[in-house]
Amino acid sequence: MAYSSKFSDFSLVLLFLLPFVSIAPSADARAFFIFGDSLVDSGNNNYLATTARADSPPYGVDYPSRRPTGRFSNGLNIPDLIGQKIGLSESPLPYLSPDFNGKKLLIGANFASAGVGILNDTGVQFVNILRMYRQLELFQEYKRRLSGQVGSKQARKLVNQALVLITVGGNDFVNNYYLVPYSARSSQYKLLDYVKFVISEYQRLLMRLYKLGARRVLVTGTGPMGCVPAELAMRGTNGGCSEELQRAASLYNPQLVQMLNGLNKQIGKNVFISANTQRMHSDFVSDPRAFGFVTSQIACCGQGPYNGLGLCTQLSNLCPNRALYAFWDPFHPSEKANRLIVEQIMTGSNEYMHPMNLSTIMAMDSRI
Repeated sequence: MAYSSKFSDFSLVLLFLLPFVSIAPSADARAFFIFGDSLVDSGNNNYLATTARADSPPYGVDYPSRRPTGRFSNGLNIPDLIGQKIGLSESPLPYLSPDFNGKKLLIGANFASAGVGILNDTGVQFVNILRMYRQLELFQEYKRRLSGQVGSKQARKLVNQALVLITVGGNDFVNNYYLVPYSARSSQYKLLDYVKFVISEYQRLLMRLYKLGARRVLVTGTGPMGCVPAELAMRGTNGGCSEELQRAASLYNPQLVQMLNGLNKQIGKNVFISANTQRMHSDFVSDPRAFGFVTSQIACCGQGPYNGLGLCTQLSNLCPNRALYAFWDPFHPSEKANRLIVEQIMTGSNEYMHPMNLSTIMAMDSRI
């Protein structure tokens, strides 16, 4: 009888503790937070009054549900694929999703919003989007919500141990400086000075992210902006890439790496990891057949030259086999191209990842 009584008491304690145990992250769990633009937006813009959205077919034609989700892809995007690589059971939900609550907070969150740039005036034509300052405000709000669920100490630990991905910057050129001839920013700055200005503003954002608790941050550069189908259609010269946008990328990306190295030196740790996405993209853009693509110039979904004009809609041209195309729509890589990019993020040499790739980071952190 004494044993039965003790067992009953123990059962009552377990029943009392279960709600708390079920929401506590496991010791080896690693949350994943995503900030940035349409390359990593998983659906936040679905909940905003903006034209920058991907919530209609044929977006999502190859996604597991075969339905559009708000991802600017035929299928999975880069955060989905990185999430799989780091062992997440599911991708972090868009922060604005009504389903983002409870245990979902422990997985991480996606704050990205299509159309945004580093600068607040980038993407003004899209009106209601989550600009970078707002994404960081929502991250603060997330931290408060998480603390209310697991306690402030556990919340701080989860954020400090999380992986963060930030992909932003391309729109500051495509949808700002070069948006129209004689744009406000191009009238204000020569390109070299504009690049320095954008980098300085990005440095402020990244330090703000660090102060909010981020300790492992993957920072992607811009791709070869002048070689996407939209720019081939609008600005390409003799079937080639836009020289001006390619020049912008060649100025911006090295300065980004230099800035990240400086931040790491200032902090005294390798917090910021640079991903040379210009090189990753350029590999399959310059030699698509080596990677199983039939073309890196023509988008799978679109219209006009290179399928590079306008939006991808149900009225657009649509290729039957998305795996043969490096670009899904006029601006965004196909799922297959995203997979190639993520492979380099995971295992790429120092030409692609500096100072180390994500697999090395995971191995190092597992020993801490």
